[in-house]
Amino acid sequence: MKLYAINAGHFKLDGGAMHGVVPKSMWQKANPCDDNNMCSWAMRCLLVDTGERKILIDTGMGNKQDAKFFGHYHPHGEDSIEKNLNKNGYSIHDITDVFLTHLHFDHCGGAVIREDEQLLPAFPNAQYWSNEAHWQSALKPNERERASFLKENFMPLMEREGLLHYVTEGNWIENFEVKIVQGHTDSMMLPLINFNGRKLLFCADLIPSAAHVSMPWVMAYDMRPLETLNEKRAILKEAAANDWVLFFEHDPSIECASLQEVDGRIRVKETFNLSNL
Repeated sequence: MKLYAINAGHFKLDGGAMHGVVPKSMWQKANPCDDNNMCSWAMRCLLVDTGERKILIDTGMGNKQDAKFFGHYHPHGEDSIEKNLNKNGYSIHDITDVFLTHLHFDHCGGAVIREDEQLLPAFPNAQYWSNEAHWQSALKPNERERASFLKENFMPLMEREGLLHYVTEGNWIENFEVKIVQGHTDSMMLPLINFNGRKLLFCADLIPSAAHVSMPWVMAYDMRPLETLNEKRAILKEAAANDWVLFFEHDPSIECASLQEVDGRIRVKETFNLSNL
């Protein structure tokens, strides 16, 4: 098995919303903001090459929305999925599976492209994976999440026969387990991958950055923040006890971290790039 961090680009979100109840005097040390209180965040996807399968976990926000939409989120930088796949010796045609942790626009927008006024799968040879409970939630979103679930990002996948498949919690394929959490959004999936004798957890939006390892750092975007708190506590305790590696989707610079328990609290032990694992 081979793993590659595939950065789909950077975008900006309000620092207060991303850090919840944590005061700006604390969070700006971890991720400084601009004059409009906006912080830069990565959209870091993960390529899992099992030999037979080339699995891309999440796809960033894509580029098919209009200027007004992008004006809210300020995509920036030179990174893209296609460029970083190519850099590692792959192309969009090599991807056999696209695994979507959840259907918020910054995680699934790149799954569908607009070409000649048509909405088409961005990875022409891939099967797409979600889970039924989350899919149904995205089809009928609550008022808080409505702006995050853009149907043009995922409905074209359902409309093509045989393209969309559902995953359940537990083992999906060899060395690839799925955990499901409920705090951020209904039934978000966290891949847990056996790699080089360790387990790597793709944290998605449960723990979007290294700073969010700290228990009080829970995003205001979460639908059920107290549930997020409990889910973080359980997963971080298990991760520290078993020497898991955390892979951060949104940290602007840190790809991975290991953990340790100090005086009853889980802390980041060390940070490193995925290529060093």
